[in-house]
Amino acid sequence: VQLQASGGGVVQAGGSLRVSCVASGRTFRNYIMGWFRQAPGKEREFVAASGSSILWSGGTTTYSDSVKGRFTISRDIAQNTVYLQMTSLKPEDTAAHYCAARTYGRTWSQGSWGHGTLVTVSS
Repeated sequence: VQLQASGGGVVQAGGSLRVSCVASGRTFRNYIMGWFRQAPGKEREFVAASGSSILWSGGTTTYSDSVKGRFTISRDIAQNTVYLQMTSLKPEDTAAHYCAARTYGRTWSQGSWGHGTLVTVSS
């Protein structure tokens, strides 16, 4: 599956931003879709994921503790798109945000990755 992320930009602390990721090439509903981010000088970290509760023990959505309650992941199956709605943004949320897709039973490193979209939160 090919992934194309977009929607990054500059936003003030406390503001909101939504990034999007369009998937193509495979059946979208068969994948767990995830968002990761990498801040300058830091390792890439998990942000959120969305899958089917029928097939995935993680349930329909899961979040890292650092974004829980502020970010929401959602998917539009008809549009083959996954979104990450970010609210109450903090300067420490500044990072390149990447979308990823993996099938059930595989790891993220075995999945597909898109190019990052940069989110900058100014204080």
